[in-house]
Amino acid sequence: MLATAQITALVGTVKPEIAKAFYADILGLKFISDDGFALVFEGANARVRVSRVPGVTPAGYAVLAFTVDNIEQVVDGLTAKGVIFARFGFFVQDARGIWTAPDGAKVAWFHDPDLNLLSVVQHV
Repeated sequence: MLATAQITALVGTVKPEIAKAFYADILGLKFISDDGFALVFEGANARVRVSRVPGVTPAGYAVLAFTVDNIEQVVDGLTAKGVIFARFGFFVQDARGIWTAPDGAKVAWFHDPDLNLLSVVQHV
């Protein structure tokens, strides 16, 4: 029923101006609109709606994943823009913070200004 529907990911923010700069200037997503309730950004195949909310309770898992072709290059680029990659004691991560899964996929995690956990992923 929804297989052909456009998907929009949702995250919350209590810092809309900082979130706008982060998603547009740091991550490079295209800013589409601000309707007073949310900021809307567009990537290659989906939109992200960053909703103004009274409080954010970050999930204990990544809420957005960006699939990339060269994770090392992306991590280096984001690091140069001030993004700090998360470290988890239960994963063996390299110097950049990249974990390599048993199947060879690579993942690195970082937070947005509201502490929503995001990730970049390079599939095998």
